[in-house]
Amino acid sequence: MGAKNDADPEIALPGEPPSPSVPGTAAKGRIHSMPGSEKCLDPIQLEALERAFREWRHDSPRADIRSARHRVLLIFLLIRYTGAKLSEVLGLDLQQDVDCERRTALLRRGDSRAAKAQRQVPLPAALCDDIRRYLDHARATDAPTRLAVDPGFVRRKFYERAEACGLAKALGAPEVLRRSRAVELMQNHMPLPAVQMLLGHGTPNLTSAYVTFSEAEMEQVTRTFMEKEGVRRTSARNSFYGKVRSIQQDAVQSMVELATMGGHLIRSVITNHSARRLGLQPGKTITAEVKAPWVMLHKGAADPASSADNALHGTVRAITRAAVNVEYIVRLADETEVCAIVTRTADARLELCEGDPVTVLFSSFAVVLLAE
Repeated sequence: MGAKNDADPEIALPGEPPSPSVPGTAAKGRIHSMPGSEKCLDPIQLEALERAFREWRHDSPRADIRSARHRVLLIFLLIRYTGAKLSEVLGLDLQQDVDCERRTALLRRGDSRAAKAQRQVPLPAALCDDIRRYLDHARATDAPTRLAVDPGFVRRKFYERAEACGLAKALGAPEVLRRSRAVELMQNHMPLPAVQMLLGHGTPNLTSAYVTFSEAEMEQVTRTFMEKEGVRRTSARNSFYGKVRSIQQDAVQSMVELATMGGHLIRSVITNHSARRLGLQPGKTITAEVKAPWVMLHKGAADPASSADNALHGTVRAITRAAVNVEYIVRLADETEVCAIVTRTADARLELCEGDPVTVLFSSFAVVLLAE
């Protein structure tokens, strides 16, 4: 089954200009907002779809059919965890293009070998284990190592698996998986430029208002998020990833300034002991977390007179009102979303509606730093 030309619809991420489209056609396959107004799968649905693929892969008494299904499973897993286009995955030779020791895969656009037409993406350890098992089988049986499967056949199997686990057929499409992966990563607070780089979009702007991020650092960001995905759990709803810009110490505490990829400055006050334990120094990449109840809101775009060291401007995206508390989701200019929890009394005072400009405030003492 040879790979045919199969152009995948391009995905425009938040904050990214739309790609040129054919006149008279809709901008298919684009994410216009996060979590996204178009079809995509949530993590529970993605897990159910993966489980359906794995059960199907084993559900045959014939070894040759199980081997062929294993290839389709790997195609699904590669799209599901890297957000790659179907055409990029079908161009892979598992033996030559995947390094299971370094946990990377080399993706190419079409048949081009030019450096600009290829990119290296990190792979989860579990996916590398699946690839190793297939390669061991291929060496023993002379099965093909190239994933050159007919794209129409792949799509049919994707649609079948979606329906097998109770999803709409269209939700099994490769471009929906790609879009779902992008949304999943942004919901897990991976910075937008890192998601853009992973998906192979045009070179993202790696310069914030305060510091520059190299492509190597961006690749490390992506690898870190993928390695920690599903492992580290935290009750904090708000995460910011960036570089230490400066550290000011006194006899007991340190004021740490973190410059995010979105151009924000986040300030945190921690003890000198904690700063030494984290190995903090200018240029080190770290994560800052803030729990939603510690976030305060001020209506309007002007900075209020406040003792809060951190003030970020955004727009109210969603409001969920309960009996006691109210949850606000605020979207910043770089598409980062911040969650705030306030009482119903404070909500009545704020008189905020979706779409209103708002300033997000939190103290430097409310910011927890995590070094990978």
